[in-house]
Amino acid sequence: MTVLVPIENAERPRLLLISCGDRESREYLLSPLAGQYRVHLFCTAEPSWEARYLDGCTVLSDVTDDTSLIAAARALDARDRLAGVLCWDEASVIAAARVAEALGLPAADAAPVLRCQDKHLTRRLLAQAGIPQPGSILVETVEQAVDAAAGLGYPVVLKPRDPVASMGVVLVSSERELREQFALAGDSTVSGLGISVLVEENADGPEISVDCAVFHGEVMPICLAHKQIGFPPYFEEVGHLVDGADPMLADDSFREMLRQAHSALGFTDGFTHTEFRLTPLGPKLIEVNPRLGGDLIPYLGLRTTGIDPALAAAAVAVGRRPNVTPTNKAFGAIRFCYVPHEMTIGAIGFDPDRMPAGVDLALALARSGERHAPPPAGSVTGRIAMITAVGDSEADVRAVIASAEAALCVTEAPARPVSELAISEVSMPRVLPAGVLGVAMVSGQTPAEAWL
Repeated sequence: MTVLVPIENAERPRLLLISCGDRESREYLLSPLAGQYRVHLFCTAEPSWEARYLDGCTVLSDVTDDTSLIAAARALDARDRLAGVLCWDEASVIAAARVAEALGLPAADAAPVLRCQDKHLTRRLLAQAGIPQPGSILVETVEQAVDAAAGLGYPVVLKPRDPVASMGVVLVSSERELREQFALAGDSTVSGLGISVLVEENADGPEISVDCAVFHGEVMPICLAHKQIGFPPYFEEVGHLVDGADPMLADDSFREMLRQAHSALGFTDGFTHTEFRLTPLGPKLIEVNPRLGGDLIPYLGLRTTGIDPALAAAAVAVGRRPNVTPTNKAFGAIRFCYVPHEMTIGAIGFDPDRMPAGVDLALALARSGERHAPPPAGSVTGRIAMITAVGDSEADVRAVIASAEAALCVTEAPARPVSELAISEVSMPRVLPAGVLGVAMVSGQTPAEAWL
């Protein structure tokens, strides 16, 4: 685990963090920052668990509004000089870039962040640079989509112009399916770009993601995750496997492709989460996200390589070259769990007598009385538990994850408000007993069917 070592012979730099996220998925990022930075948080509610790591906070009504964020940051900077701005929240990354730009602080300016978030613009720039990627056509109507799919050839992928966490992304194999699913992709656009959908070639093959620190144009891969995709024809990310010594991280041609892609987008400073499909013709780039990866992927990178993603991202944010030298070689995995059908959670928890010894984290994410559904209706938010494991081999972590998943116990309750539930229905523990550090994942399939 991370050891907090204050910077010697210098005052700790003051770092502005814009939006943090929930404790289960983000505390591992916030906690190491406190030892090396004075962290000031911009958030929408008074801090709770975050407070112990903070030097101060400002509560704002909206952490995506760059106008109010810039005004608050300037007032803060006038009282005590800021060294940098950091953000790992998808919804706030553009606003955070504009804050850094307005205050003249290190980091990528807003333009390359926008190029990454606008997936159509990403495609155009990558195509101009000759980066291998799926063919892609931007459409606004279902009739345009039908014409585009006919030209590309089925199956095709429909995706929003600015997708978040694979929401609204779907594989269609016929015109009938395309017409049925078009609204899902169109309605999933989140940043005001209007109803605009990408119709893309299906890049068939395993999917990976690479988290990179980018400093003055140097692209430094620190963590590569192999994705587990579930709930076809949707692209729900139900798990990830990380090899701390993955050979692709040392592959010169692959690293050059990463460098060229970032160069094409003009992304010179910051942190990215880049996704590829490993097709029979080689890697094809799917998208570049201007943020740290989600799903605890950077946490698995920390556990398997020893590289701290939060400290690497913060270093870039304050204009320092990050330390990305690995100190460990291990395997790590995470699996998310889902309900098999739409239901109200009665009781949920892990049976401690059935939990394997090698579990790293095991956590029920759902609460009694909550209504959950599998994807697409419950994409990401339909997750009810997660599990992580870290070990010496891929086989070890797979076995631990499968055993822990089998120990998850869920009962269905009538669809009643939680206040009306009997005490017996809400009494199961959400967290494992002492000795288990924390997190878990659910699939709606048997372990053998669900795992990589």
